[in-house]
Amino acid sequence: MKKIEEVTLLYEISVALNAHLDLKKSLYRVLDILSNSMNMVRGTVTILDPLKNEINIEVAHGLSKRDVESVRYKIGEGITGRVFQTGKALTIPKISQEPLFLNRTASRKKKMGQEMSFICAPIKKRNQVIGAFSVDKPYDEAYDLKEGKKLMTVIATMLARHVINLETIRLEKDRLREENKRLRGELEKKYRVTDIIGNSNKMRDVFQMISQVSKSNATVLIRGESGTGKELVANSIHYNSLRVKNPFVKVNCAALPENLIESELFGHEKGAFTGAINQKLGKFEQAHKGTIFLDEIGAIGLDVQVRLLRVLQEREFERVGGHRTIKCDVRVIAATNKNLEESVEDGSFRGDLYYRLNVFPIYMPPLRERKTDVLLLADYFLEKYVRENNKEIKRFSTPAIDMMVEYHWPGNVRELENCIERAVLLCDEGVIHSYHLPPTLQTGKETNTLPALSLEDAVNKLEREMIIDALKNTRGNITLAAELLQTTVRKFAYKAKQCGVDYKDYR
Repeated sequence: MKKIEEVTLLYEISVALNAHLDLKKSLYRVLDILSNSMNMVRGTVTILDPLKNEINIEVAHGLSKRDVESVRYKIGEGITGRVFQTGKALTIPKISQEPLFLNRTASRKKKMGQEMSFICAPIKKRNQVIGAFSVDKPYDEAYDLKEGKKLMTVIATMLARHVINLETIRLEKDRLREENKRLRGELEKKYRVTDIIGNSNKMRDVFQMISQVSKSNATVLIRGESGTGKELVANSIHYNSLRVKNPFVKVNCAALPENLIESELFGHEKGAFTGAINQKLGKFEQAHKGTIFLDEIGAIGLDVQVRLLRVLQEREFERVGGHRTIKCDVRVIAATNKNLEESVEDGSFRGDLYYRLNVFPIYMPPLRERKTDVLLLADYFLEKYVRENNKEIKRFSTPAIDMMVEYHWPGNVRELENCIERAVLLCDEGVIHSYHLPPTLQTGKETNTLPALSLEDAVNKLEREMIIDALKNTRGNITLAAELLQTTVRKFAYKAKQCGVDYKDYR
């Protein structure tokens, strides 16, 4: 090949490599160029899979799809494997006379006396061989294989950056696939029904309803005050359903401006409104074959309610500014803390949409109606935040437990969790006392949970609480208990007697 022709060839290859964002398309285009300019019959770009230590064909010209997918080499195996092993280009003048040539693709049979030559050059990432570029061309005595090897080495160097990108993308895909599998496993474990905390009768009813509805495709409406765990129930339904391997898309309807919620749910076409510079897929399209969770459903306007009703009835919609009808297979789980019946009566919520959503209602009881769960939840959050903050806190004091059980918890489980996190941060002892809890729990006048105390009564109550905790920690050993409170045994015994505490009760 003349020098001018080589320069032209290299220029065409350079243009081809930078013409596409799709790396494989660029490599296929390079093989097409070589097919015309070098009289190439077959060509391959192979890449090393470092996890399996196998050489795979990434792109090929003149080979069937079956051959490309099935052929594998080990390092050092055959001519291609030897190029990977040595990092040096190799040429075979006549394939039929080379015993090391494996012909794995079974496509290089000598036809009508035509002999084939083979050239293979390594593709390197610094000094490491990550791929190989090979060419089959008809044997020609006049063709200088040494010059051909030099040309192939130059082309292989040009291909290196693109092959490195392909290798990186493939490894990243494998990593993401494994990470996705791991995260799905964690989510399924995290959102099992048994992991929702509660053993009260009302929570047992909730568990029963979740187990009944999870395997179906029924629309679910979760009712309850803010902070009761409605989203946790939605998670449990999806991750215990038949759609668990498909998307789970969450939308907080109250957090979206009224003029954007329609675009967010159903998507929009380019130019549909000012600022719509690109087409956007809506949440319903993203959740196809999976589940969509519409939190605070009572906050959406009447215009969007009409479109949402159509999705629930017909399973179809159009993007904002679009005319093409899009079919969707989505399970809808909605949640609200509003009284939708009152909203239907005053006209702010459509009655037909309400009945479409209310197929299978689940009511999440407020924490004040499940007092037996307060201590279970408190223990769970204590363990969680002790672990997060690396503290050594073992339990709650008896007065702290009484205070939590008696409180009416207007913020429900969310408020309880915040209280425990705060208490853990404040506590530098092994026990959370009542004074570690927020003032809202300690103020009996506002909450009607604690009697008003005089200063003297409050001091006596605190002393009694500390004496009892010291005796619990020392299993009734009055000497060790006095040391814990940094006082003498005589003073400790005197105070214990004043408070009506007998150390023998704690042995």
